[in-house]
Formats: sequence, structure tokens, C-alpha cells
Amino acid sequence: MSNTVHAFDFLAKAPAEVPPVVVLFGSESFLKRLATRALRKAIVGDDDAPFTTLEGASAEWRDVIDELSTMSLFGGERRLVIVEAADPFVSKERGRLESYVDKPRSSGVLILDVGTWASNTKLYKAVDKIGLQVDCRAPEKTIGKRKVLDEGRLCKWLIAWTQKQHNAKLEGTAAEQLLEIIGAEFGLLDQSLSKLALFAGDGGKIDVQMVRDVVGGWRSQTIWELIDAAADGDAGEALKQLDRLLQAGEHPVALFGQISWSLRRFAAATRIYQEAERAKRRISVRDALIQAGIPHWNTKGLERAESQLKQLGRGRAGRIYQWLLETDLALKGSHSNPHRARFALERLFLRMAKGVRAASVG
Repeated sequence: MSNTVHAFDFLAKAPAEVPPVVVLFGSESFLKRLATRALRKAIVGDDDAPFTTLEGASAEWRDVIDELSTMSLFGGERRLVIVEAADPFVSKERGRLESYVDKPRSSGVLILDVGTWASNTKLYKAVDKIGLQVDCRAPEKTIGKRKVLDEGRLCKWLIAWTQKQHNAKLEGTAAEQLLEIIGAEFGLLDQSLSKLALFAGDGGKIDVQMVRDVVGGWRSQTIWELIDAAADGDAGEALKQLDRLLQAGEHPVALFGQISWSLRRFAAATRIYQEAERAKRRISVRDALIQAGIPHWNTKGLERAESQLKQLGRGRAGRIYQWLLETDLALKGSHSNPHRARFALERLFLRMAKGVRAASVG
């Protein structure tokens, strides 16, 4: 049985017993801190109880093994040794670690905090068999042959975390909005949730408007109004909002990143729908949008996205990837000057305008 779990699953249930070797791997330091806190509580109990932390770049094997082999002064408790940024330590001591995992000390628990942790190594397989490995990365799902951020799972975790940590109720659509504004940056997400919980009050509700007002401000609100207007085919409104943002000092390249992120979901939904047709499978536009990343619980958002995708039509929606690539190349090349960059964005919005046929916008 595999002993490798995602941080969300590990944090959802406090460990009753911790094995002698634990690996925390991935790039999300916030999730690692939460996992480490839970492990410390399970192993040594009190937050004030002593434990040893070593730096991976300078840690020596003899120091690690001495700490793990020393009986606790308080009796009965296991020693906890954490090697932080342990990638160089693992590279240098891989052979010794493999031997240790095979016969670990019962007197201590070794936690290795690493960035990369290849699943095809002997050490990975050994720890997976007798220890615990916690995946501290943003959750992913597979679409076709690609792995992409699992926004639905991340939003569900944000809702549960807000209730548990901040005693506030985060609505599903608000979680989606927060993720769209900040991205999968767990530390920043938690800081924003802490701020939102203060506005909501003890046990209060955090809705979409509060997220937009408190976290995004008017700039964020305007960006989403711009994207909605463009997807609705209202080029005039989209150009008006674009001008407002540029006048406020927003850089076109920064705006394009957020615009591109949203429009790619329409392109992905179109591709999913077309692939289903080719395979002679029945699929609704709504189901295609959900598979492309539109949260299924956001009924109003789904209805609007469905209307927007139908407005674009399969011809233009199928060209979004091409248009985004052309716009990206223009912003990095011929239209890199901010004054010219706006024309690249304006052209993108005009291609999406209501009443424009696919044949005339190639």
C-alpha cells in the first residue's frame, strides 16, 4: 500500500502515529509549514518541546544519526530531526539514507524537506513502503496528456481551511474569484483569507463582492468586467475598460496574463467538445466548460460562460489558442512598446466582437 499522500489529505486527518522517516516534497512552503506543525504535534506534543533542525547544505550524516539515536531526556518521547532544504543532503547521503530507511532507529523521527523527489528512485520506493511522503504541491488533474491545476479541489480546500482556521464561511464562487485574482500562491491566499475574515466577522460570510472589494480593488473588478465584455462580444465596453486600466498605469503585458488565463478555458472547452464529437460521444457545452475548469458549483458563472462560448461560436472559439499565441508574440516583439501593445489587445477584443464571422477575423 502506498504511503504517499497529498498535503490536503494529510492535513485533513491528524496522524495517529508517525513512521520513523517522513519526506515533505514540493515547492509550496506554506503547505510544508502546516504539515511540519502537524507532525511536530503528533511526535513531541507541546509546541515548546525541543527538536533539532539542520540545514541540508551543511548537515553531516554523523550529526543526523547522533540526534536520531539519542534517547530523549524526558523519557519515552522520540527525538525529532528535521533537515530543511534537504536536496543536497539527499544527493550526498543517498546510499546511507537507503540503508537507514531499511533499518530506521526507533528512538527518533527523521523529516526530510526537499524540493524534488523523483518517484523512480530506490529511496522514494523505500520510503513509500515503510514511511510517509507528503506531496506539498498545488493539486493537479490530467486533461488529455497534460497536467493542469485542479482548481476545483483547491477551491474546496480553501473553503474548508477558511472555516477551520479563520472561522468564516467562504462561498464557492468567492473561492474561485480569490484564486483567479491571486493564483495558486498559498501564503498569499491565506493572508488574503485572514484579511477577509476580519471584514466578515466571527462566523461571517465571504462572498464574491467582498473578495473583489477587499482583495482585488477596482482594478481587479475592472479586469473581470473587461474579460466578460470581450467574451460577451461587447468590444466597445471591453475597449473602454482597457483604456481605463491603461490610464491607471496597468501594463498591457500584465493585463494579458490574466486575460489569457480566462480565455484559455473557452478554448479548452471547445477542444473537449470537438474531441467528444469525433469520438461520437455526447457531451453538453456546460459539461465541456466544467471539464475545462469552470467550477461546477458556480451556476451563474456556468450559465454566463455557456452564453459567452455560444456567442463566440465554434469557429472563433477554436481559434482562441492561435489568437492568444499571436498576441503573446506581438507583445514580446513588434508590439512590446506599451503604446503599441494596446493595439494587440484591441485586435484580440475586436476578433471576439458580436456579429464578426470567423472567416473575417483570421
